[in-house]
Amino acid sequence: MKPKVYINKPIPQEVEEYIAGHCDYRKSKEGEKLSKEQFHDEIKDVEGILTAGGSVDQEFLQAASNLKVVSNMSVGYNNFNLEEMKKRNVIGTNTPYVLDNAVADLAFGLMIATARKIPELNNYVKNGGWKGGDDTPLFGLNVHSTTLGIIGMGRIGQVVARRAIAGFNMDVLYHNRKQNLELEDEIGVTYKNLEGLLKESDFVLLLLPLNEQTKHYFTFEHFKLMKKTGIFINISRGQTVNENALVQALWEREIAAAGLDVFDQEPTSPDNPLLSMDNVVALPHIGTATHKTRADIAMLAAKNLVDVLINDGKSAYIVPELR
Repeated sequence: MKPKVYINKPIPQEVEEYIAGHCDYRKSKEGEKLSKEQFHDEIKDVEGILTAGGSVDQEFLQAASNLKVVSNMSVGYNNFNLEEMKKRNVIGTNTPYVLDNAVADLAFGLMIATARKIPELNNYVKNGGWKGGDDTPLFGLNVHSTTLGIIGMGRIGQVVARRAIAGFNMDVLYHNRKQNLELEDEIGVTYKNLEGLLKESDFVLLLLPLNEQTKHYFTFEHFKLMKKTGIFINISRGQTVNENALVQALWEREIAAAGLDVFDQEPTSPDNPLLSMDNVVALPHIGTATHKTRADIAMLAAKNLVDVLINDGKSAYIVPELR
C-alpha cells in the first residue's frame, strides 16, 4: 500500500506526477482557503505533508497523528516546532542548494538598485521629472571595487562572495560563528569581528537564519557602526532585524539606503514607514521566485518526502536538529 500524503501548496505537474508514482495523495485546490478544522481533517490520516512554510506546531502535529515527515519547499524551517516534532518522531526536510544562485542574483539586484537609485530614478523619468540641467542629485554610489561585508557565510553567502570578487572586483569581509580558513584561502575573503565588518563595509548583506538567537539580532547600535554611505541588504528573514531601528537609522541618515526582500511582518502593512522612503528598495520576499528555481525546489521537496517514506530518508535533506 502506498503511503498517504497531502500537498498543501500548488506544485508543477511533473512534481505531482512524481509523487503520484510513489504515494496516494490529496492536494489543496488552488486559491482555496481551508479553515483550521478543515485542514486538520485533511491531514488526520496522512504520513507525509508537502508544504511551503505553514506553522508545524503542537496543534498541527496532534491533528496528524500518523505523520512521519513534513517536507518544506524552502531552505528555511523556522516554521517547525522542533521539540514537538522530536517528541513525535516526525522528520522535517528542507531544500538547500537549488535556490542559492537565484537568491544570490537578487542580492546583487538589490545592491545595484539601491546604490544607483534605480527604482527612484525610474519613477523620476516616468513621472516627467527629467528636464535636463544639473544631474548631481541623481548621482549614486559605486558597486564595483567596493567592500562587501557578509554576515552569515553559509551556502548563499559563499555564492555571493565568489561573484563579488570575480565579477565586481569587491573586497569581501565576512562574520560567522566559525572562521572558514579553507574558504579564505580558496577565494580570498577575510574574516572580521562584527564591529570591524560594519565599520569597513560599503554594503552589509545579512544572511542569518531565524532562530531564538537571531531574532532582532541587528539593532540601531549596529547601524550606527556602519558608514554614512553604507547600504544595508537583507535577503534572509525580516525578523532578524529590529525594524524600528532600521527606520530610525534611515531617517537619521546613519546609513545611506536599504534593500529589503523581507520584513518583520509579511505581507508588510502599507503604513510601514520603510515603504515611503526613496532610499529603500522593497520587494515581496521573492528571493527564490523564478519559474525554474521554484520548480526545482518543489521537485527536491517531493523527493525528500518520498525518500523518507520509502527509503528511511537515506538521501533526503533532513534538517540537522531532526536527524
